[in-house]
Amino acid sequence: MIIAIPDDYHGLVSTLDCFASLAGHDVRIFRDAAPPFDKLIANLREAEVIVPIRERTRFTREVIERLPRLRHLSQTGRSVHHVDVAACTERGIAVTAGSHASPHTVAEQTWTLILAALRRIPEETALMKRGEWRNSFSLGLHGRTLGVFGLGKIGTLVAATGASFGMKILVWGREASLAAARKAGYTAAAGQAELFEQSDVLSLCVRLSRDTRGIVTAHDLARMKPHALLVNTARAELIAPDALAAALRKGRPGLAAVDVYENEPVLRGDHPLLKLDNALCTPHSAWLEKDTYELYFGEAFDNVIALARGEPVNIVNPEALQRR
Repeated sequence: MIIAIPDDYHGLVSTLDCFASLAGHDVRIFRDAAPPFDKLIANLREAEVIVPIRERTRFTREVIERLPRLRHLSQTGRSVHHVDVAACTERGIAVTAGSHASPHTVAEQTWTLILAALRRIPEETALMKRGEWRNSFSLGLHGRTLGVFGLGKIGTLVAATGASFGMKILVWGREASLAAARKAGYTAAAGQAELFEQSDVLSLCVRLSRDTRGIVTAHDLARMKPHALLVNTARAELIAPDALAAALRKGRPGLAAVDVYENEPVLRGDHPLLKLDNALCTPHSAWLEKDTYELYFGEAFDNVIALARGEPVNIVNPEALQRR
């Protein structure tokens, strides 16, 4: 089989242990970062199987219809919202997705960002390399309020770590999140406004969907304290377009730490947050961790082998198999 893996701009997929499972196949890895449409099609035109890396490429109907040999799209991770599944089904293209996801790496990145931002680790490191010392206070965590927007698997880990530091945990989200907060002994906010007003550190742990796109508005951000830190390791699109950079310029919140962006990868430093001293930015590196890659790609490769053997698993659109 010809198996294409687009968007490996880190160049790490071939270094994975699980990559050996594709031995004997013609595996073509493309490291282009956000290639133009014609180049994307040229890269993928001969592929019988495509293994997308998360949601880096949108497989629209226009893309699908330009890939005549494609029979299987094996997604890394569980999300397929970037794939036109109906278009795939019409053409007999099986779509498979992962069934496992690890919340730990994102929770770890969240706390890495919180501590680095509040303790000003990047600034202190740069100063010391210039032979200088910082002469301002940092913000401690004990006794302060950690707001968690969405108490799912990741939010639960983020909240537990905050509680271990002696922080007060304030939760907002859907009813399941509020119920989980009460069960854990945390405080359920009276509403979204209270979450933003009361939090000293606020972590977005909400899954992106039609209902949550733009759920954080400019008005929400304006309610935050001047010293507050907003952390986003979930999805950039949870925040209304351009609202975070504008809010940081106005000083509410006082700080932001982000790992996700509307268009990735961010090239040539071309993002408004990168121009702000009160924004700590990392390049969507929360999931760029060896065990996580092995988990996501290992399952995607297993799905490829299983379907090739006529033993399909984790099929999103089983009706596509009837059109083959």
